[in-house]
Amino acid sequence: QVLLDESGGGLVQAGGSLRLSCLASGRRISVYAMAWFRQAPGEEREFVAGISGKGGLTYYTDSVKGRFIISRDNAENTVYLQMNSLKPEDTAVYYCGIDTTYYNREDVPRGRNDYEHWGQGTQVTVSS
Repeated sequence: QVLLDESGGGLVQAGGSLRLSCLASGRRISVYAMAWFRQAPGEEREFVAGISGKGGLTYYTDSVKGRFIISRDNAENTVYLQMNSLKPEDTAVYYCGIDTTYYNREDVPRGRNDYEHWGQGTQVTVSS
């Protein structure tokens, strides 16, 4: 069983920055793909950024490229999402997910069903 605990959300003005953290417990994350998704009210949960289980490959949805950075600290068993130049349309609940089906996966899965375990989410609100 893997437990994921997101933190770092909050209220920020447009143009500001936040760093989200996802602390995993119950399993070492170093060999698994992990990702951040977000869900705005009335919308589907959508992929934001992911990092592969092997090689550190990263992938971003087009709307956040150049603004967000996903990284992992295997020693801390934590994945981060650095969010810069935030926009009101980034407002959503952000969720961390982990794909424990495959070891050392070299690509970044982008489907919601690719990730078996999720955190409870952290709210990000960007004011204009």
